[in-house]
Amino acid sequence: MRISVPLPLAAIALAAITFVFQTSARAQVAATPPMGWNSWNYFAEKVTDKDIRDSADQIVSGGMKDAGYIYVNIDDTWEGERDASGVLHTNTKFPDMKALADYVHSKGLKLGIYSGPGPKTCAGYAGSLGHEEQDAKMYADWGIDYLKYDLCSFIPEVMEKQAPNDKAAQMRLMVAAYDKMGKALKATGRPIVYSLCQYGWDNVWEWAPALGGNLWRTTGDIQARWQSIYDLMSEQVGLASYAGPGHWNDPDMLEVGNGKLSLAENRTHFSMWSMLAAPLLAGNDLPHMKPEIHAILTNRDVIAIDQDPLGHEARHIYSKGEVEVWARDLKNGAKAIAIVNAGSDVYSTHPFHLDLTQLGLHGPQHAKNLWTGKEMDLTNNMPIELPSHDVLLLRIANPK
Repeated sequence: MRISVPLPLAAIALAAITFVFQTSARAQVAATPPMGWNSWNYFAEKVTDKDIRDSADQIVSGGMKDAGYIYVNIDDTWEGERDASGVLHTNTKFPDMKALADYVHSKGLKLGIYSGPGPKTCAGYAGSLGHEEQDAKMYADWGIDYLKYDLCSFIPEVMEKQAPNDKAAQMRLMVAAYDKMGKALKATGRPIVYSLCQYGWDNVWEWAPALGGNLWRTTGDIQARWQSIYDLMSEQVGLASYAGPGHWNDPDMLEVGNGKLSLAENRTHFSMWSMLAAPLLAGNDLPHMKPEIHAILTNRDVIAIDQDPLGHEARHIYSKGEVEVWARDLKNGAKAIAIVNAGSDVYSTHPFHLDLTQLGLHGPQHAKNLWTGKEMDLTNNMPIELPSHDVLLLRIANPK
């Protein structure tokens, strides 16, 4: 049971000033959703220093940097052992992390790293429990720009051991652990993106910003399957008000170009993550990327939706049958609309009819199809035919 105690006016004013200062500091780090690439989906535990260097090279030479992909993030399995002083050393796959950071920075990119609040990471390597300040300082000394902090072993080793059968107490322990690393990162003085990976537990979106979180997972892990992508997209409903410059809802990394996703599914995946103001962290095989996948990941018009400086996340407006309509307000009064056929059928004999009034629009609208680049006119109740799992992504520059 929580008991509210009124604060003196001076304390309230100080809290408000502190919140504004912290929000401003976060906005300097992640004013728009971070864009980059993460090693796990393709390399998993096999990732090496050379892989990260090669990926940085490919991000630059392949035009992804020019499209906005800046972070090159090492996921789990870089960690070695701690010495007698508690200093965590890298393993043989990463002989010199400072040199690696310098190389990535020389390309005009930023380097991300991975850890967790438990004694071990998800893959069983050394975590940060009891070494938060020490590790944060080490990251800053190396030149790290992004930390993904993954809950994993903290669950059985701390939450369940210290508070068995007490979910509320377990959640408090979890929040305190993320707060501890957030404070440690802030104390370094280096701007480091803080990514909370704890699967959306305990309404993380409500408390993560106060801990210095720049993004937080709202879902479980994504898989390169349509149903997984659609489920995670659907779990974002109701969370739009928690996203904004410096703090973002994160439905997990991109699977664009992975698995057996169809071209339509890849296109819808990228469209909806952009509509949701989600971090755009690719995880595909960069050297062997197909031209059509590269075209999806580097579509400037779609990326501009994700990176819109207003920072408003899309909201689910309405559904009809298996077709969903989402909308997002953009800078200068513009509006983005995504129409998704979530069903397994092609709507050819019974097309979907777009209801502009439910979008707050009145009369004909002039829009741009962001996947074809073509201009089109929208009228109320106009028929729209979409293949299965495909999307119509529109930008209306001057909605009426």
